[in-house]
Amino acid sequence: MRLLVLLMSLLLTACGFHLRGQAGMPFDTLYLEAPNSGTPFIADLRRNLEASKIKFVNSAEQADVVLNIVSEIPEKQILTLRGSGGVNEFQLRYRVSLRAYDVKGREWMPAEEMILRRDYVYDDTKVLAKEAEEAQLYKSMTSDMVQQVVRRLSRAKPQLQQ
Repeated sequence: MRLLVLLMSLLLTACGFHLRGQAGMPFDTLYLEAPNSGTPFIADLRRNLEASKIKFVNSAEQADVVLNIVSEIPEKQILTLRGSGGVNEFQLRYRVSLRAYDVKGREWMPAEEMILRRDYVYDDTKVLAKEAEEAQLYKSMTSDMVQQVVRRLSRAKPQLQQ
């Protein structure tokens, strides 16, 4: 069995495969601006960036990069209705507007809005289960959004001013 595992490891590394590690960042310090720093998104983002060896500082002047989370908005919209008029499906949206820049005024990530969507079937006979499903979907969307932000930051670089 050990021989098989060793052989598989050699084959995978020979073809260039390797496990995804922490994203390397093109900066060392970060100042995080957010209207509400107590959200699960901000907490998860901080943990992920700290795992990438980013040091958080207390002011924009001390930071290599300022990450401004302009807004973070969870939304819920009716997608379809049953013939009886009850809700059949909902669409959940999770929107984050952000930008990154440095104290010299150079944009690292221009202002943008990132949106994730999830649809789910609603059943009013299973209200508690559907509320739990909705909470789990939002949690998953938050985690996905954090990963997208971290990936974008790992590729960010100062843009030339025009």
